[in-house]
Amino acid sequence: MDFEQNDSHLADPKSGSMGPQPTEPMSSLGVSGPRIEPRRKGAGWRIFWGIVLALSVMANIALFLMLLGVVAIFATGQRSILTEEVIREGPARTKIAIISVEGLIYGEQAKSVYRQLKAAREDKHVKGVIVRVNSPGGTISASDQIYKEISKFRDEENKPVIAFMQGVAASGGYYTSVACEKIIAEPTTITGSIGVISWYFVVQELLEDKLGILPIVVKSGPKKDWPSSFRKPTPEEIQYMRDKLITPAFDRFVDVVFEGRNGLLTLDDVRRLADGGIFGAQEALDEKLIDEIGYLDEAIELVKTLAGIDKAQVVQYRKPFSLTDFLSYRKSSLLKIDRTTLYELGTPQILYLWSAY
Repeated sequence: MDFEQNDSHLADPKSGSMGPQPTEPMSSLGVSGPRIEPRRKGAGWRIFWGIVLALSVMANIALFLMLLGVVAIFATGQRSILTEEVIREGPARTKIAIISVEGLIYGEQAKSVYRQLKAAREDKHVKGVIVRVNSPGGTISASDQIYKEISKFRDEENKPVIAFMQGVAASGGYYTSVACEKIIAEPTTITGSIGVISWYFVVQELLEDKLGILPIVVKSGPKKDWPSSFRKPTPEEIQYMRDKLITPAFDRFVDVVFEGRNGLLTLDDVRRLADGGIFGAQEALDEKLIDEIGYLDEAIELVKTLAGIDKAQVVQYRKPFSLTDFLSYRKSSLLKIDRTTLYELGTPQILYLWSAY
């Protein structure tokens, strides 16, 4: 038995090697088979998941860059770009553009009208323009700027431009309308209010009596702070404001209406109507402040007649959504008292505005 057990320790006569030799694995039938090496795990899968991870990282970087681009577009607001919206179908080679003057007229409104007129000027398919006015007026400067831009467009482009009044087109709203060749108003429109208004706040009692603040003003001449929000105005100061501010702005308004309604109203007619009063559409037609009562379709037909075209596509311009404008609106809606606000409250505002609005 010992001899048989120690046979495995003897040298292999063929190989000449000494020592124990590896044994072949035995099958269940007792027959030895080839040795099975264990498989290396995950080599192919590691390559596959590496590729997937790399693609995922690249896709996330691309999405991040796209997000930055979208945010940048909304943040800038594309201020110089206007979108065109079709409101009446027709051939695109003959267009009528609607320019909107809506809400209080101030600096931004004047810039908006300028951009709209620029878009209509650059589109050679535009054959005529409708200035849609729904405004109680606003600052004299912005009203005059809009008037100038409309007049300039008429002179340089030689295309029909008519005003179409909706709702309220009073004071500065009427001022801008008379720059047009014709004026059409809806039956319920309120217009007129030819005149100037100014106001400012006197905070003397609030500062001195309520807060115990005594303003000290040092000036080089007696009229340097006329009028002052730190005291009640004297009759001389009121007359000074009337002569220096109200009368020049009023005379400008009268001249603009007379020029715009030339041949229909005399200068005396305009001065008679320029008492600040408002007019309904029919009364305004009777007084020759407007040319026709009608709706948008009548305004479109009038432009087509003046332009000598039978059919037209009617478009209006819109500014794309701007994240900056939204944030600015939210910011401006908050009550904020600073030096600029105090200046605006204490400085007379000279307006072509129907103050009952």
